[in-house]
This record gives sequence, C-alpha cells and structure tokens, in this order.
Amino acid sequence: MRLGLALGYWGRSPAPGRLELALEAERLGYDSVWTAEAWGSDAFTPLTWIAAHTSRIRLGTAVAQMAARTPTATAMHALTLDHLSGGRMMLGLGLSGPQVVEGWYGRPFPASPLTASREYVEVIRQVLRREGPVELDGRFHPHPYRGPDATGLGLPLRPITHPLRATLPLLLGAEGPKNIAQTVRIADGWLPLHWSPARTGAYDEALTDVPDGFMIAPLVHARVCDDVAEGLTPVKTALGFYIGGMGHRTRNFHAELMARMGYGSAARRIQRLFAEGRRHEAVRAVPDAFADEISLIGPRERIAERLDAWRSGPVTDLLLTSPDARTLRTLAELVL
Repeated sequence: MRLGLALGYWGRSPAPGRLELALEAERLGYDSVWTAEAWGSDAFTPLTWIAAHTSRIRLGTAVAQMAARTPTATAMHALTLDHLSGGRMMLGLGLSGPQVVEGWYGRPFPASPLTASREYVEVIRQVLRREGPVELDGRFHPHPYRGPDATGLGLPLRPITHPLRATLPLLLGAEGPKNIAQTVRIADGWLPLHWSPARTGAYDEALTDVPDGFMIAPLVHARVCDDVAEGLTPVKTALGFYIGGMGHRTRNFHAELMARMGYGSAARRIQRLFAEGRRHEAVRAVPDAFADEISLIGPRERIAERLDAWRSGPVTDLLLTSPDARTLRTLAELVL
C-alpha cells in the first residue's frame, strides 16, 4: 500500500507550509502528492509549483472538475505538466454536482452524467494517444462541434505537442455504484471520497473484474493525537460542509453516499441544519462513528491497529489529508 499527500484546495488564501509538507512527503518516501479545486483556487497551478520544487514524487489532481474546462483543455494541462515534471503527472477528474456546475461554472449539469464522463475521458485519451485528429460523435463533447449554432468550419485536430506518455494515468472521483463500475472500465484508478474499510461489501459488485494495476486511492483524514474526539473535529467539520453544503437537499451525491453507508437519517439531519444556517449544529450532528471509520485518528498505537483493516481490502494508496509533518512521519513509519 502506497502513501500520498492530499493537499486539497485553498480556503480564503494559500495555506502556509503546503510546499514544505510536499517536500517532507517526498523525503519520507511518499509516492504522490495531490491538489484539488472547488470554486476558488485551481488544481493545476499549485501542482506545477510543487513539481518545480520536487524531483521524484508523483503529482495528481484529486480532483480537477470536468465542468471547469473542455476535455481538450484538460488534456493540454495534463500533457504540459507531464512534460515539465518528467512524466510524474496523474490526472484525477470529477464531475461535481448540479449546484457547482450550474451555479459556479454556468453550465448545465449533464442529463446523463455517465455518458458525459465517458465522452470526456475518451476525448482526453485520444489527445494523449495522438493517433489521429480528435473525433467524437458525442452527445456532450462532440469533436468537431456540430451544434445548431456551429459555423460548420470546425476541423478535427490533433495536438501540436507530442504527449510524453499516451498512458498518463487517468483516475475518476466517483460515488454512485454505476459510476464506480464505469470507472473500473474506462479509467486507471478510482478516487473514493469517503472510504470505510468496514463497509467494503458495498462496493463488491461495482469493483468486480478490477484490472491489474488499477488504483483505489481514497482520501483519508489522518492525525496523530491523544484525544480521539478532538482529533475528529476537523473530520466532522469537513463532512458537515460536504454533506450539508456541497449540493442541494434534493440532490447531493455526498449525502446519498452517506445514506448508502448506513447513515441516512443523520445525513438528512445534517442537510436540514445546514440549510437553516445552523452550521455548527450540522457539524455536531455528524456521527462520531461515521467520522471515525473513514479516518485514521488517535494515538500511534490506535492508528497502527486500525491500519490492518485498510491493508486487508482493495485499497492501493492512502491519500492523507494530514496538515502536519508529525502525522506524515508516523504513517510513513507504519506503512512504508
């Protein structure tokens, strides 16, 4: 099992010490470092900054949002950074949800998310393979564009720049069972947002026939501390925001996932409190048991004991959201 460092996206401003954490992770033998985006900082620019200061650690987006860019633009970002980093780039993508896609990016959320994701991936694959001009008779991502407002002058093009690797790894952040099953078929890896080693049976059907080398790389909150309850506070804060704030109460993929994991009533309560502006109560409503089972929190001995469950399942990489060097060192000693 490999280790990665997940730095996420910025809040109000760049978080201090992120580059130093990436450098420490590389020194400790971590395999990868990942950046993300929501509706503020982008994923690729910080990753490029980290690439310029490191030499070995792999670089991933977890995740870059599909609605933010056309698939060819995303492919351009990935192949450019792959060249600049000497072949260390991994492209993690996510569709996001209607609230963000329509509210922030000003685009319609696709009526068929699976089809939209599949077409997006296919266009990127064509760019990276560079076997010919990009052509796709797609519903959401046609190339060339042939819509009713098209000039009719569009030509199929292949990238001017030769990609460094046609096999640049492409991973998807998927939450629904059908989306996960499609991810296994079309991608090189899966980026689970909330993974519980105690509930892997929920994914058995979707994860059938996983090919060799397929990455399963969940984002995991980890913190070495004496007080487990205190250590779970930032985990519950993040969960409260995702479940209550990142999606409408009638369509929130994170809340739906929590319900499938056995916490449906709690998810609905969190959503209601968050919608009413009672955000602190929404965070307190996150069950400690749920926050704990998707995390590695507590003294070193407790984390070491709980790691056995993570090792026994299909997880290939732990992407740790740890903001402190002490936790990174401890996990390196226990895992690597």
